[in-house]
Amino acid sequence: MAATPAPSRKGTVPFGPYKTWYRVTGELGGDRPPVVVLHGGPGSTHDYLLRLASLVEEGWPVVHYDQLGNGGSTHLRDRGADFWTPELFLDELDNLLEALDIADRYVLFGQSWGGVLAAAHAARRPAGLVGLVVANSPASYPLWLAELDELRKALPAGVDEVLRRHEAAGTTGSREYQEASTVFYQRHVCRMTSLPSDLTATFMEITTNPTVYGAMNGPNEFHITGTLKDYSLIPELPSITAPTLVVRGEHDEVTAAATAPFHELVPGARLEVVPDASHLPHLENPDRFDPVLLEFLKGL
Repeated sequence: MAATPAPSRKGTVPFGPYKTWYRVTGELGGDRPPVVVLHGGPGSTHDYLLRLASLVEEGWPVVHYDQLGNGGSTHLRDRGADFWTPELFLDELDNLLEALDIADRYVLFGQSWGGVLAAAHAARRPAGLVGLVVANSPASYPLWLAELDELRKALPAGVDEVLRRHEAAGTTGSREYQEASTVFYQRHVCRMTSLPSDLTATFMEITTNPTVYGAMNGPNEFHITGTLKDYSLIPELPSITAPTLVVRGEHDEVTAAATAPFHELVPGARLEVVPDASHLPHLENPDRFDPVLLEFLKGL
């Protein structure tokens, strides 16, 4: 896929009293279904997934959007954790599909939390869903938390000790904690020596407004204290009927065990592990990631 996205149009659609920001690259209503891209977090933005817009050059229009609470969508800093639920974001996705008039034929690409959201949507068996990509996503947060503990134990000597000391003291905002966190991020989130500008933009958005991320996830990728810590999709996975591709990176923070229920329980699901990559293989190793995604799309 090309590095430079094709021209796009942007806008917002009403979602109750709020607005959902979206970006469409390519023309909707053509021969191939649009690929709707669901970003991670929760509380992230679409920016770090913009590279997928170049799918339009292979014939697929692409829809990016910012989930409620972040980016170009309505910010609601005063809402408590009880407001931010998976059901809210499932409703927002349904609303977007209807508003863009694509609910009758579309593909979902969900990354990290976005893959969890996409799979939850797919488990309802929507008639228009023709394909599902679950990228770098945990099927169960309790299962993933156990796996994260193992990854933390394998960090260089003393790093996890520093992390846990600050977590116990409630000082996760300290410089020492942030520096220790970087060790985990460089191993299991993004292994690139220089971060792409799109990824930096997303990190800046989360830092500027951590409302949703803090409420549902926690202070970072490996210390999950938010409302999702007990969330699991495992009972729903056998209900998914759409063709499904499951992708993870070789060194992903979402480990093989955390991903396994997707390709073991979703009928016919296919698993691909991208080498020399962690949580963002579409950025870390596009030469291996792109053919995997394109082959799946062409086979739908």
